[in-house]
Amino acid sequence: MGSRHFPARTVLFEKEPAGVTYRVPALLYLPRAAKLLAFAEERLSTADAHANLLALRRGTVYGSYVEWEDMRVLETATLQHHRSMNPCPLYDEFTGTLFLFFITVPGRTPEAYQLVTGQNVTRLCCVTSDDQGLSWSTATDLTQQVIGGAIKDWATFALGPGHGIQLRSGRLLVPAYSYHIDRKECFGQLCKTTPHSFAFYSDDHGRGWRFGEFIPNLQTGECQLVSVDEEDGSNVLYCNARSPLGFRVQALSTDDGAVFHGGQLVQRLVEPPHGCHGSVIGFPAPFVYGPAVPGGPVVPLWGSARRLLPGMLPGFRYPPSGQAAGDELPAPATSSHREPAEPPTPERHSRPHGITSARGDPVATPGPAAFFQAPTWVLYSHPTSSMSRVNMGVHLSTFPRDAESWTEPWVIYEGPSAYSDLAYVELPCHEASIAGGPAVAFACLYENGTQSPYEQISFSMFTLRDVLQNIPLTAPQRDGGSRCRRKRGRRSCCLS
Repeated sequence: MGSRHFPARTVLFEKEPAGVTYRVPALLYLPRAAKLLAFAEERLSTADAHANLLALRRGTVYGSYVEWEDMRVLETATLQHHRSMNPCPLYDEFTGTLFLFFITVPGRTPEAYQLVTGQNVTRLCCVTSDDQGLSWSTATDLTQQVIGGAIKDWATFALGPGHGIQLRSGRLLVPAYSYHIDRKECFGQLCKTTPHSFAFYSDDHGRGWRFGEFIPNLQTGECQLVSVDEEDGSNVLYCNARSPLGFRVQALSTDDGAVFHGGQLVQRLVEPPHGCHGSVIGFPAPFVYGPAVPGGPVVPLWGSARRLLPGMLPGFRYPPSGQAAGDELPAPATSSHREPAEPPTPERHSRPHGITSARGDPVATPGPAAFFQAPTWVLYSHPTSSMSRVNMGVHLSTFPRDAESWTEPWVIYEGPSAYSDLAYVELPCHEASIAGGPAVAFACLYENGTQSPYEQISFSMFTLRDVLQNIPLTAPQRDGGSRCRRKRGRRSCCLS
């Protein structure tokens, strides 16, 4: 492989000797509480038809490590005689309400049966929590209220899986896809279906929900969303979706998810046969200064550098004050028993940008930066092979609406791997950053194993600097970036 540095890995869910398997990870960061919530399906075997209940592990971020609570099954996130699948968590920064959307399917009814017969038996469900996932409401079946009669045209549907997002306007968005019934035979047997991605959305903090139009042209399935700001102040909603066409598909919406324009193939992001779920997460570009021309004035380089990595820019340097690009955290103490004095103090936010973002606004910096809109960069995780589900990697785009802007991947796990979910975390580690800005960090929850991708669900955390230093580029080699040491027990060191 092109890169040999792998971030530390903590196993959160593991296949049990009796055959119980954990699949379909979903990850959410709650910035006010400095909590990470890791969800998964608990299955009686690896088969979709053997899905059972949803499981959760809560983690508290203590600067350089995460301490995880024991796993517990969410007993209320179910309908009687149904199996629960496709966890999709979503956090409303305005109200503090945590939503967990999921689908339920009766008994062992397989997806293939619904596709062949056109008899949709899937239900759209939700539970909520007001205490960061400690307790949950009973499940609400939203199918009739939200989808209504349109469901007769869907052979089946599903959510995400993985996190939803919230826009600055307060709109909540849940990624989804449906197999639309295109044509039936005269005897009522289903003849043709086509998968299309779309979004459920709410403008009243979850009291009422609607769904937008499908991505119209290409076949798209499991998907995730990012709200993308650009340096000219414009904003688009970006969708990255699974496809059976050999490559990922991306599509844009200019009305916050009600309508998506035609999708396009992203040939830099390959799919294995039949495709695989992937994750995208957006984050504000760090304030990067440098001369646009040799010897010229020092100005923000977002526009001129949007398709390049900062480390590749001639004359690149950090600003004298404000946020630094991809700062590392200090190495942890040599003792594995070091305890923090107290948990970090959560920050309050007046302008939420995304539910996994610790802060929607970039750090204020004096000078020219005040006149520019910080553009959104996007990180993407997915198996990197076009032949099989193997070698989990992350790609970076500094201009996501351009399908050619994606970098080569940094492989963070070498071996069988499949579904994943990303979260973006700004860690307030002032002692770790140049000029006292937050350290830009990412968390990734992903399926992996040695013989099969479905043996474990693991958690890794790494900085933006790690990403920049380990993405293969035709550039001078950099050193290996920050290192991480494994800790015993339930505490996992994630950053250094």
